[in-house]
Amino acid sequence: MRNAIIRFGALYVFNAAALLLLGLLLPSVRVGWHALWAAVVLTAAALLIKPALRAAFRKGVAKSAHERTKLGEKAVQYASVFAVELIVWIVTVLLSGVRVSGFFWGWVLPPVLLLIGWVVYDRLDDRFRAKAGQIYDATSAKITGRRPSPASAAPAPDSPATRAGREELADGLTPEQRRMLDDLG
Repeated sequence: MRNAIIRFGALYVFNAAALLLLGLLLPSVRVGWHALWAAVVLTAAALLIKPALRAAFRKGVAKSAHERTKLGEKAVQYASVFAVELIVWIVTVLLSGVRVSGFFWGWVLPPVLLLIGWVVYDRLDDRFRAKAGQIYDATSAKITGRRPSPASAAPAPDSPATRAGREELADGLTPEQRRMLDDLG
């Protein structure tokens, strides 16, 4: 349950910010205070509807994959990803107070921008979840009166020596090879 709440919370905050940014950047999309409810709808759609749609599109696209070239296959994959994002955007607009005008600027461009935003979110997801987990644990500890468990505490940042050791290990050399190179230089 904790992980589901943290996942929803982190994605909700990101989606609320993304919707507010869409409202600021695109004059054809009016979000305002509706961003709070629209982020709930968008997050729920991203977590519940999007995986089912993606699986359905993937299954349908896979049936005829052998008939296409590599370029054609990529084009179909991108089109199916856009179709999923468009459906999620339509659900969000219909079930929230977000108002859209204009075909391209209101219906086509926002799903593309949301897709780009979710790519960025995917890159930052671990950090968001770690911070959300810390907030969840601290709040839970205050409510229950217990101390947060040490396992849920954030790890200490790496020291410069630890970082240097990890970089050294990542060079692909065995300790013997490293000694031989050190002796040469």
